[in-house]
Amino acid sequence: MSDNNIAEKIGQKAAEAKKAAGKLAIASSKTKNEALLAMAAALIENSAEILKANAEDVTAAKEKNLKTSYIDRLTLNDKRIEQMAEGLRQTAALPDPVGEGDLETLRPNGLNIRRVRVPLGVIGIIYEARPNVTADAMALCLKSGNACLLRGGSEALKSNLAIFNLLNEAAVKAGIPQGAMQFAEFTDREAVGAMGNCRGLIDAIIPRGGAGLIKYCAENSKVPVIETGTGVCHTFVDETANLTKAAEIIVNAKTSRPSVCNAMETLLIHKNIAAEFLPRIAKILREKNVELRGSEEARAICPDLSAATEEDWRTEYGDLILSVKVVPDLDAAIEHINKYNTGHSDAIVTENYTNATRFQREVDAAAVYVNASTRFTDGFEFGFGAEIGISTQKLHARGPMGLRELTSVKYLINGQGQIRE
Repeated sequence: MSDNNIAEKIGQKAAEAKKAAGKLAIASSKTKNEALLAMAAALIENSAEILKANAEDVTAAKEKNLKTSYIDRLTLNDKRIEQMAEGLRQTAALPDPVGEGDLETLRPNGLNIRRVRVPLGVIGIIYEARPNVTADAMALCLKSGNACLLRGGSEALKSNLAIFNLLNEAAVKAGIPQGAMQFAEFTDREAVGAMGNCRGLIDAIIPRGGAGLIKYCAENSKVPVIETGTGVCHTFVDETANLTKAAEIIVNAKTSRPSVCNAMETLLIHKNIAAEFLPRIAKILREKNVELRGSEEARAICPDLSAATEEDWRTEYGDLILSVKVVPDLDAAIEHINKYNTGHSDAIVTENYTNATRFQREVDAAAVYVNASTRFTDGFEFGFGAEIGISTQKLHARGPMGLRELTSVKYLINGQGQIRE
């Protein structure tokens, strides 16, 4: 299909979503919740159909020799489908943000001014390998009253279409306006650019994927972009840390699911405990098949570490690879993190209250942890239901983006004939 045809088709889908957006914006909470529950049921009832489509995607990905971590993100199973369905159910159970008032004032001139939450309108969501994003995105957009235009990655096309078609059919049967949810099945990169040109039809674009996708959208879109994380996430082991606790946190943060954006990519260790702790944690991580790349100070303690380069400190591996650095103190740890992190999630393991407080106050990230794994940065884990992504920017939304982050505000002003002097 030519670039012009792709742009035309994308424009048509965006226009259909825009037409339906007004009706969805005023849909009742009851209608939206019933639709979400119907969608959850459709996922479970048709799991075999979804898994069949997903198996074809996974087979094709393996034939292309894609990375194991990429295939992990792509792969669905019964447990992951149940998690998708549970995300839909949790979203149904959450308070509806549309119409929620967060300010009311009576002015001296008698004007009553209220501020209420309203949908953004049409949200374009561009994502890569994870087919579960299809369900998450549809759920959050629906509950927040937004129409959506989704564009998934080429490797997950069959999985995404199977999920989208099932959920869209269930939602429409439950009373959601036809056309409010759209899927762009075009695998060409031109589709991403076409969505970015739909100013006036799409109100915001949210890219979920690697640094290249996010950078492309931010630099080329005429539609406002909400940037969602790449995750160069850190854990700093302070000299006062409980080392058993630290080891458990590190193993979880790096190995529980290394392909995701909240996995740890760099480990920082205070010099006063490095001689004791680094060999210990290196042994544990190697048993988990983690490749370790160390700073000069780290390699002086563990000479068998490969040398970390400047680029390693900036890299989101998404794999069983970990950069390790020995730092002289808390100041150096904070300085390193603020230089190299992507504003996603960073953690300190410490038994010192002052150090914990300083770390949380001074580290510039959306989520800053004390004595816990960075793997908790997730809308589901935060109690928001499904999430649309982890925003690493500071305007409008930051951190896990749930329902409220997909709304804007409007002011409702009631008077009795007042005019301005």
